[in-house]
Amino acid sequence: MNIALQTHLLRSALAYLALCTAVIAATPPLPAEHLTVAEIGVTKPHWAYVYDEAFNNETDARVHVFDGDTFRRLGQIDAGYTPGINLSPDGKTTVVATTYFSRGSRGTRTDLVEFTDNNTLAVTHEIVLPAKRAQTLPSYFNVAYSADSHFLYVAYITPAASFGVLDPRRKTVLNEIDTAGCVLVIPSGPNRVSSLCESGRLLTVTLNPQGKEASRASSDPFFNADTDPVFVQGVPTAKGYAFLSFLGEVHEVDLSGLQPVFRPTWSLVSAAERGTWRPGGVQVAAIHRTQDRLFVPMHQGGEGSHKEGGTEIWVFDLKTHARLERWPLQAYKLAPVIAIQVSQDPAPVLFAATTAAELAVFDARTAQLKHVEQHLGQTPWFIFNH
Repeated sequence: MNIALQTHLLRSALAYLALCTAVIAATPPLPAEHLTVAEIGVTKPHWAYVYDEAFNNETDARVHVFDGDTFRRLGQIDAGYTPGINLSPDGKTTVVATTYFSRGSRGTRTDLVEFTDNNTLAVTHEIVLPAKRAQTLPSYFNVAYSADSHFLYVAYITPAASFGVLDPRRKTVLNEIDTAGCVLVIPSGPNRVSSLCESGRLLTVTLNPQGKEASRASSDPFFNADTDPVFVQGVPTAKGYAFLSFLGEVHEVDLSGLQPVFRPTWSLVSAAERGTWRPGGVQVAAIHRTQDRLFVPMHQGGEGSHKEGGTEIWVFDLKTHARLERWPLQAYKLAPVIAIQVSQDPAPVLFAATTAAELAVFDARTAQLKHVEQHLGQTPWFIFNH
């Protein structure tokens, strides 16, 4: 390259640099940015809190907040390792009982309960637990509030079974109650907790105002764990819970009094269907408590198929026990359903999570499929709704 060309290129570069400097000098500075936290608003009847955890990523569970009216993903709550999740009675708080390890998947273990403000999805505080939190499949009974929110209960397994009694307002652990091998925390009223026993009984512990045991009692057996065990994922009813058995028997328990009262058992299936059509999945039923409607994902299978998703959703009248409808999911081009939930308002929607990580939204009254949200996490296993 000759000297004249070099000189020309240098002058051109200097002129361009001077032009850029002049433009920058004439441009006013951008205003300073301030990070803020967006508010998503008060929990609405058709919002779903969808628990998502995959076995290939157990240390990074999360809860997706999804609007069943606008079909928008509103946010996400981080949930740690194999968590227990629930909502406060007023719907303003999500509690996550979880575990963290100092080196990700190993190292020092810390168990705690995290409290998330459902308006901002920010963690407001936490309570550190003994390192014995039950790490199980999701249900309403891994962590649960008392009816008046005075106590919070957390299931422990070491493998000895017990539960922790927490004061969520004072952010403290009050006590630990031994449950003699019975598991999970099934709350009733302001101060009673029941646990499921291998013998088919319910152990019910009554607490004093300080969270210590005042009394305990065991019920008569209401199921046979050898011949027809129940799913531990009981479904809230108006006065207690309904537990479904592997063969489709419905066990309703009234927990509104001092002692459990068991209603007569009834069946989801006819004599011809027994043993061939079964409930299955992880969240095996949903109940609209004022309209007395029971929704159950059902599949055709044999012994050991209780974890398989439903290929149909069956709808029952809780008062008459009559089957009202069958929704074949193949007609909607949906994968088998492993979790189900229904909103509690007069115009309810039904949420159904499938094995293909879909979240289907139905009109619960007409079976109209309103929306299918694709790829909602990796494995949506449980759906909470206030």
